[in-house]
Amino acid sequence: MVTAAQVWDALAEIPDPEIPVVSLVDLGVIRDVEVEDENVRIEFTPTFLGCPALEVMRDAMEASVRALGALPHVQVVLDDSWSTDKITAAGRDKLREAGFAPPTPRAATNLLQLNGAIFRCPYCGSTDTRLENLFGPTPCRSLRYCTSCRQPFEQFKTI
Repeated sequence: MVTAAQVWDALAEIPDPEIPVVSLVDLGVIRDVEVEDENVRIEFTPTFLGCPALEVMRDAMEASVRALGALPHVQVVLDDSWSTDKITAAGRDKLREAGFAPPTPRAATNLLQLNGAIFRCPYCGSTDTRLENLFGPTPCRSLRYCTSCRQPFEQFKTI
């Protein structure tokens, strides 16, 4: 019989479809895992309701559970919104190592602070950065520029 720990480990190997340097577990979209006999129930909340990768994530979770020899039951939970605060510490480190600036905690950000010095460059760590474009390649990212090391980078928006 499969254990919940085995399921969590398997889910931690599934890369996010848009940003494969982090897993679904790193991203914090997996809410709960329950195992009863050969049945595995997974609750997950997508990063936003219109997420185009929803089916891809669900299919990957189901395939992962089947590979463990269990029957998957993946439930998309829409009554609780995901926030960037759910990204794990390991996930934030992986984003930074890949050249993405992780989002700041929600308590530290508001719309008036988008040009503030709370955004660190993932390359050199400087807070001497500026907003280049609020609209990045996806709805959850903006484009910033570090005036210290002269590198452009993507900043995850705080949601």
